Amino acid sequence: MATTASASTAAVDEDLDECGPQLITKLEGNGITSGDIKKLEEAGYHTVESVAYAPKKWLITIKGISEAKADKILSEASKLVPMGFTTATEFHQKRAEIIQLTTGSKELDRLLGGGIETGSITEIFGEFRTGKTQICHTLAVTCQEDEEMPLT
Repeated sequence: MATTASASTAAVDEDLDECGPQLITKLEGNGITSGDIKKLEEAGYHTVESVAYAPKKWLITIKGISEAKADKILSEASKLVPMGFTTATEFHQKRAEIIQLTTGSKELDRLLGGGIETGSITEIFGEFRTGKTQICHTLAVTCQEDEEMPLT
């Protein structure tokens, strides 16, 4: 039973590593020592992403990190972090796929620039009895309607 629990805990830990920031200790190995990692942590770099996005000139200001070592650290960090570039055309195509859901109010939709966007987080807040729940119920219905044949 203990083996199963530890195996499932390891699986959960592995899943957590894949989502969210990666700890800087993942850089250890391939020419990067624990001493180098400790120097990076003391300088305020606690995640692989923070190192990957740091300019080389910032890394070489850390005592004990040479220019060659900074190159090696950045090389290893970029292997773990997707450092891709998105063109304006690709970004525009992704934005074209976004659907705007109606809130049920033409004026509120106008204020929101067309409605509530899919693929994003929208926070609704206000005093009690101002219609927050009503908007959520309306969105629950409108998100299911067919784009060619709207319910409204």
